[in-house]
Amino acid sequence: MLSIVRHARTQANAGGLLQGRLDLPLDEVGRTQAAALPRIVTGVDRVVCSPAVRALQTAEVFGLEPSIDERWHEMAYGSFEGMAINEVPADQWQRWITEPDYAPEGGESLRQLGERVRAACDDLLDEARERHIVVVTHATPVKVAMAWALGVDESITWRSFVDQASVTRIIVRDRGPALAGFNTAPHLLP
Repeated sequence: MLSIVRHARTQANAGGLLQGRLDLPLDEVGRTQAAALPRIVTGVDRVVCSPAVRALQTAEVFGLEPSIDERWHEMAYGSFEGMAINEVPADQWQRWITEPDYAPEGGESLRQLGERVRAACDDLLDEARERHIVVVTHATPVKVAMAWALGVDESITWRSFVDQASVTRIIVRDRGPALAGFNTAPHLLP
């Protein structure tokens, strides 16, 4: 099984900013969110992690040394990094969500992100048949992993929401991956 975990909250998340490759630590709320993850993610055999500090700090709660994989890094937002979503010019936002090859200046397109995340998922497929692998990553890669499991293209990412410190589960059967759960946030459960 693959448990794809979005990192817990940072100050940028709290402020509604596009974080991308900005390397910010968890805030106090984020540390509390991360601490709740082992309530629902148990029996972990291996942890794979984005190189971002916020992902590494979230991964610590699983008690295993993570394997760093750059392919799980967040989308590079380029000139949009650190900007509030509502500050992105409307025409550029429209291009971003409708054209898979569009990238902000200095950033990455959804297609580019999709290629690297799908390759990372493919590389874990056989191992995930027998072992429970946790991947600690970011919102957009979580959504691409969901698209991979569903067998649809990346455009679904713009129509889905992933909470901080949430878990998306993908089981691996003989016929391939299947989405078993999406956006479960233990810190929001009773």
